[in-house]
Amino acid sequence: MKWSQALKDYQSYLKIERGLSANSIQNYSYDIVKLIKYLEEHNIEMSPIRVTEEDIQGFIYHLAKKMNARSQARIISGLKSFFNYLIFEDYRETNPLELIESPRIGRKLPDTLTTKEIDLLINVIDLSHPQGERNRAIIETLYSCGLRVSELTELKISDLFFEEDFIKVTGKGNKQRFVPISELTKKYINIYKDHIRIHLNPLKDDVDILFLNRRGKKLTRAMIFTIVKTLTKKANIQKKISPHTFRHSFATHLLENGADLRSIQQMLGHESITTTEIYMHVDRSHLKEVLDNFHPRSHNY
Repeated sequence: MKWSQALKDYQSYLKIERGLSANSIQNYSYDIVKLIKYLEEHNIEMSPIRVTEEDIQGFIYHLAKKMNARSQARIISGLKSFFNYLIFEDYRETNPLELIESPRIGRKLPDTLTTKEIDLLINVIDLSHPQGERNRAIIETLYSCGLRVSELTELKISDLFFEEDFIKVTGKGNKQRFVPISELTKKYINIYKDHIRIHLNPLKDDVDILFLNRRGKKLTRAMIFTIVKTLTKKANIQKKISPHTFRHSFATHLLENGADLRSIQQMLGHESITTTEIYMHVDRSHLKEVLDNFHPRSHNY
């Protein structure tokens, strides 16, 4: 069995059997491609069925020179999944990563923006250009609804339920959820949709897509990153900001202002509450207030 065929079969499995998104499948594929390139560069002629634990161990040592512990752990996890698939399909009997442990990594706390910094980013947008209205609506939607980048780029006009104050979001594994939307965000989206987007000529496949580029095509993930990077530089904000920063800020600000974790979990589309719990570690300053206000033993008698 050749690597190219094994990778192609695995991609089909991830799409059909596990229902993963194109982005997730691409990320899993990158891990395998890295291993294939390593084997080729080191003249190790081993098929997916014959590759050994020693071969994989050499690959991991190779990675350790170039990548941090978090990246190594992600690749090890991805490769374990790939070889488990080969076992499932009866191509192999054992997983060569079975005894390989991932490097220990600390829990990385997400970067967040203050409300002032978010206002600053929005205020530096040049609204004299059509893209300005679009970019303002994009930033406001990322922050006010806590969307992932892929969820934003896939957002459709038919997903906007403004009379009910909700939008329908399609998340990981094509799972859908309804997220509340504020009046301000609705206002910015409507300005873009009714005054800017209406003059575009969407391509056939993108007729229902909300955010488009000047040629009427759906925006790419890379374009959203570029928009955020450009605005960050223009606003002279020194933090390392990505589109995901707005999602982290959304969750953190909700928690700081008294929202419960379960509600935040539902709005973010997290499958497990433990994923949402990371926001409990971002800012503990409000926890003392919660204790003072709500615990019966905190009141003076």
